[in-house]
Amino acid sequence: MSIAQQLNIGLIGVGVVGGGVVRNLTRNADLIAERLGMRLNLKWVCDKDESHLKNLPVPDSVLTRDAQQVLGDPEVHVIIELIGGTGFAKQVILDALSRGKVVVTANKALLAHNGEEIFQAAAKNATNIFYEASVCGGIPIIKAIREGFVANQLPLIYGIVNGTCNYILTRMTAEGKEFADVLAEAQKLGYAEANPSLDVDGIDSAHKATILASLAHGFWTGFDNTYVEGIRHISPFDIQLAHELGYRIKLLAIIKTASDASPAVEVRVHPTLIPQGHVLANVGGVFNAVAVRGDVVGETMFYGRGAGADATSSAVISDLADAALNLKFGSKQRVPAFVAHRLNARVRTIDDVESRYYLRLTVEDRSGVIAKVSRVLGDADISIASVLQREAPEPKPGQPPSNHVPLIMMLHTARDRAVRDAVAQIGQLSVVKDRTVVIRVENFE
Repeated sequence: MSIAQQLNIGLIGVGVVGGGVVRNLTRNADLIAERLGMRLNLKWVCDKDESHLKNLPVPDSVLTRDAQQVLGDPEVHVIIELIGGTGFAKQVILDALSRGKVVVTANKALLAHNGEEIFQAAAKNATNIFYEASVCGGIPIIKAIREGFVANQLPLIYGIVNGTCNYILTRMTAEGKEFADVLAEAQKLGYAEANPSLDVDGIDSAHKATILASLAHGFWTGFDNTYVEGIRHISPFDIQLAHELGYRIKLLAIIKTASDASPAVEVRVHPTLIPQGHVLANVGGVFNAVAVRGDVVGETMFYGRGAGADATSSAVISDLADAALNLKFGSKQRVPAFVAHRLNARVRTIDDVESRYYLRLTVEDRSGVIAKVSRVLGDADISIASVLQREAPEPKPGQPPSNHVPLIMMLHTARDRAVRDAVAQIGQLSVVKDRTVVIRVENFE
C-alpha cells in the first residue's frame, strides 16, 4: 500500500501516554482516515517491558521488545518516541532521523537539553520532528506559535504549564492545607509522582519554557539559562496574605522580551502573585493555561488539560496527521521543526530581570523595626509600595507568647539582584528572625 493511502508507524515506549496513543488511534481509526484521506497504521508497538504490551487493542504480530526491529523496518515512515528521559530516547530519535524517518515525540526533557542537536539532525537528514505533546498535553501551543502566529513578534508568553503544581496550589488556596499534606494527596490520586521533584521544583515547567522560548524567539535559549524556582516554600499563610492583598499565587512560566532595545529574552519559572481578576488566577486543578501576546494578534489564551494519557495522545495523533499529510504530498519539511532567525539574541539572567515583589519577614514586635528594614531597601534604591504588619500568632498550647510578628511589604518594580542582595542584608538584622519569603508579582499589563 502506498504512502498516499497508508502511513506506517512504529511506536516505541508504551507507558501511560503510549498506551493512550494505541487505544485512541485504534478507536478513532476510521474517523482519522476519513479526515486525512489516508489510514494511520500501527505497524509496530514496542516496549522493553513485556507487561506494557498486554491488553492492547492491536494484533500480537505487531508487538515487539526490539527497538532496532522497528527502526530498521524500511516500511515504517514515522517513529513515535514515548520512552522518556535523555538517554536511550535520544539514541532512538537520532537513529530514526539518520534513516530519514519522521519522528513524533512528547519528550520535553530531551528537547530542552538536546533540542538544538536533534533539530540539526532532522535538517541534515532532510526529515522532520514533531513535538506538540512535549508542552501542555492536548493544548496546541506549539502549532500555534510555529504556524498560527507566524506574522507576529511575541514579546510575552506566560502561563501555568504544570498540572501537578497547579493542583497543589489550588487545594492549598481552597482549603488552607500545608504543602506536604496536599502533595501526599496528589500522589495518592496519581497527579504527582512518588518522587515529585521534577514537578514541584519547577523543572518540568522549565523544560517547557525552554522549548517555547526557543521556538518563539528563533534561537536556542538553553535549559541552563532558564531560571527555575519551585513551590515547596509556599505556605498557606502566604496564600492567605496574597488573597487579602488581591492576589493568588501560581507557578508560572514567563517568557518576556526586555523592555529596552536590546535583543534579550527572559526565560523564568517561579511562584508568582497575579491579580485575582486575571483569567489565570481562576485556572484550577490539573489544568494548564498559556497566554501569548503578539504584536499583531494581541492577547490570546490557550486552556485545557496539560497531561494524562488522553490529552497527550491527542497531541501525538495530531502530529501524526501533520506528518502523514506532509509525506502524502511529498513535503517532509513543509513546516520545519525549528527555524533560527534571531542569531544576535541572548537570554537575560535573573539578576537583570525587573519585577515587583512581595516580602514576608518575621520581625521583633517593637518600635523602629520598619525603619531599619526600610533603610536597607532605601539604600538599595528599592521603593516600598505598601506595608502590612500582623499581630503575633496565638501560641500553641503550652508554649509562651511570641514576641515576633509577620511584616509584609509590597515593593515597586526593582532589579532582581538588588532585591536579593537587600533581602540578604535584611536577614542579618538582629530584629529579623527566620528567612524572608520573597515572591515576584506580575500583572502583565
